[in-house]
Amino acid sequence: MRSRLLPTSFPLLSILLGGGLLCGGLIGCAPGVMTEDPTTPPAGFRPLFDGTSLSGWWGLSTVDPRSIAALSPEARERRRQESLADIRAHWSVEDGILVNDGEGLFLTTEEEFGDFELRLEYRTVAGADSGIYLRGIPQVQIWDTTEAGGKWELGANLGSGGLWNNPPGTPGRDPLVHADRPFGEWNRVRVVMVGSRVTVELNGRTVVDHAILSNYFDRERAVPARGPIQLQTHGGRIEWRRIWVREIEAEEANARLLRCEDDPRSAWASLFDGTSLAGWRGATEGYEVRDGALSCRKGSGGTLHHSRMLEDFELSLEFRLPPGGNNGLAIRYPGVGDPAYSGMCELQVLDSTHPKYAGLDPRQHHGSAYGRAAAQRGYLRPAGEWNHQWVRVAGTRIQVELNGAPILDTDLARIEDGLAPIEQYAGRDRRSGHFGLAGHNDAVEYRRIRVRDLPVRDGGGPE
Repeated sequence: MRSRLLPTSFPLLSILLGGGLLCGGLIGCAPGVMTEDPTTPPAGFRPLFDGTSLSGWWGLSTVDPRSIAALSPEARERRRQESLADIRAHWSVEDGILVNDGEGLFLTTEEEFGDFELRLEYRTVAGADSGIYLRGIPQVQIWDTTEAGGKWELGANLGSGGLWNNPPGTPGRDPLVHADRPFGEWNRVRVVMVGSRVTVELNGRTVVDHAILSNYFDRERAVPARGPIQLQTHGGRIEWRRIWVREIEAEEANARLLRCEDDPRSAWASLFDGTSLAGWRGATEGYEVRDGALSCRKGSGGTLHHSRMLEDFELSLEFRLPPGGNNGLAIRYPGVGDPAYSGMCELQVLDSTHPKYAGLDPRQHHGSAYGRAAAQRGYLRPAGEWNHQWVRVAGTRIQVELNGAPILDTDLARIEDGLAPIEQYAGRDRRSGHFGLAGHNDAVEYRRIRVRDLPVRDGGGPE
């Protein structure tokens, strides 16, 4: 049973894995199941396995994707070629079915994927233990779930389909229901991955609901933005067929990330009506409403803030950057001054990929608590595309997800330095204030700005 060791601590993702945008079983977050016994890919899908050969695949084991990304093109090709002898020894095609004898390297797509939907069917034997790696990260678990299989102490009694390498006790680690079919029957798997968030259906039943896939190789970081799909080998014969994939574009990805907020039980409230600046104060002359979006006027800006006062809260919005665009999210802003200093902080909104920002301090890139805490990079969509961002502010702790990937988790009270002397961050201890947009002369757009309050216990922080 490979890839089973877990570290003893996982501070960055511990809260994100347990909260945020989890759907709590809402049907809208796990779209419909596959049609009965399809023989051709549904509209929008394409096959990863052609039914006759291993074309498009090579071999890898459990390996940190960063080590593969660091290879030169020549070294990567040598490694691919060297893997093929092992693949041919343990993988074969029989009557249109992809078969593994239980040994050897994992079958790995040459292609890499960002957000995607994967559908496949598998059939295995008693004692089997396998899985599906997503962007090279373990794994959607497949195993013998009977008591005779000998792995009940590891959770096999709960069924297949869970994100087994997530930290114990976090969402997604254990499947929500046992949905495995008896040995000899085909099991149908449907995986939807947006950012780090994964939904898994097994035989038409939701077993993982919009949970974050933890990065097995580095618990402090989100899973890679792109990577291969891998079919694991683990000591027992397993057969695969109807392996189909479709890539999910930004509009659909955002809709999936937003869908959970549409449920009336979720208590999200809109801060922007899509037509006017009603409820907004401050630099109203620096912003306009255009095509349903709240936009900073090019060449203008200032801080526009909403009249609602917030303490601990969650925020969800979409934003779109022009090339080189610069703006910011004012957190617990008092209504006056530079929000990066007078407010609790400013979360940077920036086209960090633009060449003119190549020399910035890491604490100035997108998603960072400006000047104080650096966010992870590599998850921003190209300029001109809409991004989804979620923010959680609880006490002095701030968490940020960008396009479904956790990029920041920091306790500002523990940061004793910054780009400026810490005393200049005068609002750093604020426990309430407004939410605002900090414009810097670029036509950055926002829409679907929603917020919900978190209960505050004595001493600060959420219940």
